[in-house]
Amino acid sequence: MAAEFSRCVEYGLGLSKRVFYGKESVPDPSAMTRSSESYLPEAPMVYAVVPDPSIVDNPDIPSYQPYVHGMCEPPALIPLHMHGIAMEIESYLDTAFVTVSGTWRVHCVAAGKRCDCRVAVPLGDKGSLLGVEAEITGRSYSTQLITAEDTTDKEKVAKDGYFLKRQIYTLKVPQVYGGSFLSFKIRWSQKLLYHAGQFSLSIPFSFPACVNPVAKKILKGEKILLNVNTGIDAEVLCQSTSHPLKEVRRQSGRLSFSYEAEVSSWSSAGFSFSYSVCSSDLFGGMLLQSPSLRDFDDREMFCFYLFPGNSQTRKVFKKEVIFIIDISGSMLGDPLENAKNALLASLSNLNRDDTFNIIAFNGEVHLFSSSMELATNEAMLKAKEWASTNLTANGGTNILLPLKQAMQLLAKTSDSIPFIFLITDGAVEDEREICTIMKGYLTSAGSVCPCISTFGIGLYCNHYFLQMLAQIGKGYYDAAYDADSIDYKMQRLFTSASSVILANITIDTLECLDSLELFPSHIPDLSSGSPLIISGRYEGSFPDSIKVRGTLADMSNFVIDLKVQRTKEFPLDQVPTLYLICDMKLKNVV
Repeated sequence: MAAEFSRCVEYGLGLSKRVFYGKESVPDPSAMTRSSESYLPEAPMVYAVVPDPSIVDNPDIPSYQPYVHGMCEPPALIPLHMHGIAMEIESYLDTAFVTVSGTWRVHCVAAGKRCDCRVAVPLGDKGSLLGVEAEITGRSYSTQLITAEDTTDKEKVAKDGYFLKRQIYTLKVPQVYGGSFLSFKIRWSQKLLYHAGQFSLSIPFSFPACVNPVAKKILKGEKILLNVNTGIDAEVLCQSTSHPLKEVRRQSGRLSFSYEAEVSSWSSAGFSFSYSVCSSDLFGGMLLQSPSLRDFDDREMFCFYLFPGNSQTRKVFKKEVIFIIDISGSMLGDPLENAKNALLASLSNLNRDDTFNIIAFNGEVHLFSSSMELATNEAMLKAKEWASTNLTANGGTNILLPLKQAMQLLAKTSDSIPFIFLITDGAVEDEREICTIMKGYLTSAGSVCPCISTFGIGLYCNHYFLQMLAQIGKGYYDAAYDADSIDYKMQRLFTSASSVILANITIDTLECLDSLELFPSHIPDLSSGSPLIISGRYEGSFPDSIKVRGTLADMSNFVIDLKVQRTKEFPLDQVPTLYLICDMKLKNVV
């Protein structure tokens, strides 16, 4: 689907050469000489959907056009000229809420002629689309969420809104006249990345030259507003930024920046920003909030967060690691090769007192070793040789068998933390049974039980199941929807999940509440590579401070007092619970 979209844009750019802008206005030749890789949007874009090439013309200056025979099948996509863009970012803890407002013009369709328009929204890392609003002369549209249970009008929804790739969502606006202006407000949330005490945010905001209006006298206004609220009373330091942001406000734990300019061409670089909090030790807090009047759930909301700080000296727990890798027929080619490379790279980062094993599975299981192996240079060499011989794609998919095998191998763990990393691109029919069985294993395992982290490859595996399994296993979940990102994201998942510095975490006050609903339902361990954030609903009351307890890597006890505060500034009702794939369609609200 993404390849077809690129071909349609390439054809549309060719068709746009028919548009005559006047003798004094010559389009930028570089706008038409783009590599095919760049035809996928790297910022919110709007396209004219052109099935009939004869309608392509300047709506202001009609010109003689040679007759075009035939129709475009599939329809060509011509990127519309953009006349204004503004982005507002609200960053809370590890989540950013992004609102992009822009205006586009149907500059390439003759006056009196109509075409559909398609908006494409590339989402950032672990992004979730929250809504789209559109304004066209005399009409207003807004998105409506279509759930998996809603089976009505499925075929129409698939045509109106769909994913090109997992992180690029498109929606259709029907029948817009040539020369019309379209205004969109697009909202999504995405995760901040965390590494070595530094938070970083990267947002798709790179526009191709072909969206610049051709007329030289048109002023182009570009605006960015960024607000950062860390939730802690500590100094925040800006580390890097891609755009010339101006600091407009600074308070303890908060920063505000703005950028506004009239530009000759739109931003050609994605927006990035990074910051750090001045704390060498663990820090966190507990936020409380009452539900809004429109909330169907009248229980109070809370959000607990604990960050590892930027200390490089804190000891990491010894590990026992089992990689479970899918070698079914659907993994053939780049998916399996990239997953294999990431697995071997992750093994090379183990400490020499860690142990490991590899289980390959399709309809059967294939073990690297019958027991856990110390991560010596000799064992690493054997693992590489075994992987080159045994990690070949064929057969079906049975996830339960390798999970049971891994549980047996890790049953005698005592002085280290056991980890299971499941890598798959498939879906199976016994997913509920797998979750039930794993929950039983982990409940009976006592205080030392395996942390299960999951990694999904492609659009067709059951990502919801993988998220639920990771939640049950007190682990982490991540996904790669194209082969090129598998290596990087798998290694990132392994680093985040396996570098545990605080285990067996408990919060004393939670046991005294009248009722409690946690997400995730079990409190994960704290890793040096990822903050810990727990949200939920409750009935009862919190004291002014809470005690958080845990076990450090040297097996000593850890206790920290954290402040409890009521807040109206944090959107606790919008804290994402699951990173889900959903469908949306535009609904006319006039």
